[in-house]
Amino acid sequence: MARLRWKRGIIVALAVLALAWAGSFLRGWYAGGPLKSETAFIVPDGSTLTSVAAKLEKEGAIGSSQRFLALAKVLGSGDAIKAGEFLLPAHASGSRILDTLQHGKAMRRLIAVPEGMPSIMVWERLMAQPLLTGNIPVPAEGSLLPDSYDFERGEPRANVVARMQKAMSTTLAQLWSKRASNIAVSTPQEALALASIVEKETGKPSERRMVAGLYSNRLRAGMMLQADPTIIYPITRGKPLGRRILQSEIAAINDYNTYSMVGLPKGPITNPGRDSIAAVLNPAQTDALYMVADGTGGHVFASTLQQHNANVAKWFALRRARGEI
Repeated sequence: MARLRWKRGIIVALAVLALAWAGSFLRGWYAGGPLKSETAFIVPDGSTLTSVAAKLEKEGAIGSSQRFLALAKVLGSGDAIKAGEFLLPAHASGSRILDTLQHGKAMRRLIAVPEGMPSIMVWERLMAQPLLTGNIPVPAEGSLLPDSYDFERGEPRANVVARMQKAMSTTLAQLWSKRASNIAVSTPQEALALASIVEKETGKPSERRMVAGLYSNRLRAGMMLQADPTIIYPITRGKPLGRRILQSEIAAINDYNTYSMVGLPKGPITNPGRDSIAAVLNPAQTDALYMVADGTGGHVFASTLQQHNANVAKWFALRRARGEI
């Protein structure tokens, strides 16, 4: 009888030890980990669970890579881990970390290209982003579609530019295929050049098609476009001039100045947005040939020089009343 009680005691003791070991085993997988704060963790392309475990230990996300691997093989899902950058919460458990790397969404960051931003300024923005890598030349003017683009930490700048350029070429092709039959431009590149002028000449979305119609009329009539932004582009590459345009700059002869040449500049003067391209390819049907600011951010349009001169006089009177001149 005593021998039986002794055997039972041994069994109970072993069971308690097994339960204690199992509890410790599970706590090691589901309990909070050593991360003191929310941390970004990068899984490089081609990583294995073993290499990631070593990296997690080195960066202080887990206590032991060997223990993490053992628990992952027994308690993990067995799904492959994904490459990318992941956000690990403070005190993330081994279970939480593995699930994040297997099923979570990689962090994406955005870089914005506003409508009408010239390529030199896009280049400066890309080069100033410390999470991107590699050097790039200034992209061709008009080759980038204004939009917000996501990127991963460590991604080459050239890859981001390639996405911007693909977006522009795709958008331009789509819009060109839907162009009106009576437009004033003959090629997609001419459409980009005219759209870049429309983009810079009005900040009012409702005016885009009207401005496009006006410049289309001038092109058909063989008139100079006389768009101020084309004077500025050779001077600053599209950056704000920061002062009034000089008479010598108005008279300058170059491939962009539409005050000294008939027709379009040799290329775009900025990166036009989708709506400005669409406006050029489906302009308003109008007889307008002239426009002047109206003091509200928009323009007053006219079909004759006499009407235009009267509108200009009103604009100067408004500026004098405001004390601007």
